[in-house]
Amino acid sequence: MDSSTFSFDTPADAERAAELRRVKALATLVLASTLGLFVLAKWLLPVHPVFGFIAAFAEAATIGGLADWYAVVALFKRPLGLPIPHTAIIQSNQARIADKLGEFIQVHFLEAGPVEAKLMEIDFGSFVADWLRDRKRSDDLARFALRLLPEAVSATESSGLMNFIIRRMSSQIQAIDLAPLAAGTLRGFVAEGRHQILFDDLLRVMHETLNQKETMAMIREKVRAELPTLLKLYRADKFLVNKIVASATAFFNEVRSDPKHPFRGEFDRMVLSFVDRLGTDQAYIDRIDSLKRDLLARPELAELARTVWANTRSFIERSASGETQVLQHHLAGMFVSAGDALAGDAELRGEINKGLVTVLRSFVADQKSGVSTFISDQVKAWNMAQLISLIEINIGRDLQYIRFNGSLIGGLAGLALYSVEFLLRLL
Repeated sequence: MDSSTFSFDTPADAERAAELRRVKALATLVLASTLGLFVLAKWLLPVHPVFGFIAAFAEAATIGGLADWYAVVALFKRPLGLPIPHTAIIQSNQARIADKLGEFIQVHFLEAGPVEAKLMEIDFGSFVADWLRDRKRSDDLARFALRLLPEAVSATESSGLMNFIIRRMSSQIQAIDLAPLAAGTLRGFVAEGRHQILFDDLLRVMHETLNQKETMAMIREKVRAELPTLLKLYRADKFLVNKIVASATAFFNEVRSDPKHPFRGEFDRMVLSFVDRLGTDQAYIDRIDSLKRDLLARPELAELARTVWANTRSFIERSASGETQVLQHHLAGMFVSAGDALAGDAELRGEINKGLVTVLRSFVADQKSGVSTFISDQVKAWNMAQLISLIEINIGRDLQYIRFNGSLIGGLAGLALYSVEFLLRLL
């Protein structure tokens, strides 16, 4: 519906309009009655002096009723359609009323103090928490977000934002100094003793490898090739290999079963020495940096990124079309969990409330002049004939009672004045 027009076809409006017509007719009947009574009393005045009092009352009541009828009508329109100055007050002052109304709302309703006080009464955090905790609302929000995601993905691709992001990520990765980062990670790894698990696995693998037939055969061939011919005749190579493997196996078992074995301490020192060199030795730093550049420059990495992005986009599109509900259920669950967490965190809700109050207060302060202008423009665009009809329907009934009061007060005033005049004539 056009903002400059109004509707009056509701049952309540029709009822009020009928009541207004009834009261208007009654007020007009009272006015006509006082006029008729005045004429009758004047005609009967020779019969008895009391008719003078009645005539005075009726005359003043008629004048008072006419005056108040004029005042009520002049507020909205021109009485009898005559171009009398200072009538149709609302219509004639539409622009001024519009400007003053906008100014009044700006000054008295949109000032920083009242706005902030009202905003601080609202618990935005609890409202958001309760809203998110409702599963249906979270489902609707997830569905709405999924409908927007394909458009956001397309906009990201077409706007060149993706290339910008890739370049920024690449430059940020290039700027990362991996050597100290790797050294710090390994140092934490050692501090937690997790390197000993790796050491135990290494000992186990060495033990199993050493006891394999193929490994023993290879070692025997090496030993046999180094032995003098005389010892070969006595098959000393087999004896030596068995001794070497047995000694090594016993040593590995000894180290694996003793958490405080000195060899473990040597391994700790070796690892920590490597970690220290990794973080400070320029040769290691340069090598790691070179490996990083080589890795980032490989075409396989770019192809992997494109494949991941294509798969992600396809999954988002299928989720948005309803082909799969996995992402929607996951998002809805995240929203519900966020609502539960927010409901249980009073401090976070307080921070949200403070933040929203600050933002909304600033927004209202920045836009209040615009609100004033908007209200003023809207009022200026109203169809005043329809607006006046709307006002009459809603408050016209009470205004008509002014006419009754005018007739009564005027009549009593006329009666009082006539009484004073009558007494003065008797003196």
